[in-house]
Amino acid sequence: MNILLLGSGGREHALAWAIAKSPRADKLFIAPGNPGTAQAGENVVLDVTDHAAVIAFCRLHAIGLVVVGPEAPLVAGIVDDLAQAGIPAFGPRKAPAQLEGSKSFTKALCDEFSIPTAAYARFTAAEPALAYVRERGAPIVVKADGLAAGKGVVVAETTEQAEDAVRLVFSGQFGAAGAAVVIEDFLDGEEASFFALSDGETAVALASAQDHKRVFDGDKGPNTGGMGAYSPAPVVTPAIAARVMDEIVNPTVAGLKARGTPYVGVLYAGLMIGKDGPKLIEYNARFGDPECQVLLPRLDSDIVDLMLASVEGRLKDVQPKWRDDAALSVVLAADGYPGEVKKGTVIRNIDAAGEVEGVTVFHAGTRERDGEIVANGGRVLNVTALAPTIEEARARAYEAVGRIDWPEGFSRSDIGWRAIGRVT
Repeated sequence: MNILLLGSGGREHALAWAIAKSPRADKLFIAPGNPGTAQAGENVVLDVTDHAAVIAFCRLHAIGLVVVGPEAPLVAGIVDDLAQAGIPAFGPRKAPAQLEGSKSFTKALCDEFSIPTAAYARFTAAEPALAYVRERGAPIVVKADGLAAGKGVVVAETTEQAEDAVRLVFSGQFGAAGAAVVIEDFLDGEEASFFALSDGETAVALASAQDHKRVFDGDKGPNTGGMGAYSPAPVVTPAIAARVMDEIVNPTVAGLKARGTPYVGVLYAGLMIGKDGPKLIEYNARFGDPECQVLLPRLDSDIVDLMLASVEGRLKDVQPKWRDDAALSVVLAADGYPGEVKKGTVIRNIDAAGEVEGVTVFHAGTRERDGEIVANGGRVLNVTALAPTIEEARARAYEAVGRIDWPEGFSRSDIGWRAIGRVT
């Protein structure tokens, strides 16, 4: 079948890389893609915000499945419009995609269906939010209610930091995402990411991962979209995974079905695992980035088979298979990230990095210019290694990072520290 993948980041390169391996994939198109996805399929110029244009492209090229990579098209309802046109798409419709599109939507769902999460309050004006922060004290978590590209969350260690975060949300910096703020109690424990597939009725577990949100070594500095990740996450033991499915994922899928808005696609639960077990921090309605880049190298099943089982309501008959190997990915980012960055700097020796055993380099924020690869964003490359242990995966990944010639870029040097510390 012909497949159209929407998106242009590192997640989409990993998806394209995995989809291209499937015997089911006759022709893969990526819109708009990047130089990495061009190695797996054909990049096409297509405005993914123009749903009519996407539908016309699908009809012209006999697309049998559309895979939606990023969250914004999902929240905008592209799956609804594709479904109305009779085109199968992997991803949730607009209503259940609010799990990611609105923090308060998810919190209300947790209240309704007794899903464990942090206590919270939602505000649409600064002054009552500030009063609430002063009443609750710190540490406390302040979140822009809507989509903010992973940068709308502040874990405030002092009341003053929380007040500044509230003012920032209402300053207009986050646009419509900052029309409301959700303030949550701080949860103590270890964060992890957990992924599952849903067909609206049945959910099946995929795998766990941990990412590194802070920009600098030692988990210092501002939050980012993620500076690296590894899978599996040792904190997500089989017992914890079972509790996540029983207490968080399955009630979510059942609750959305009961509301008449069944969830189809990948469900990404951000968790805090403490002494009382797992609690939900937030949901994402798509594969994580950079978590996708460590999940898919470990997947031993056909990704297209899994996606079709989700879309066609057949997950009860599916059990994803995984390699025993661990995967670790290091993000190479442009100097200045997560603030303003300079675009157009030349990156050399990417191919040499990919020659390290077990390493795949996924492109995120790159473009091609006069036959050279140049930086075109904040997070630019994901250097991902697969190996029998997390220590070996880390060594391979950093060996590959060392081969890349890009003076204007940087990476953290401690990706995987928590997992490695757990086993040493």
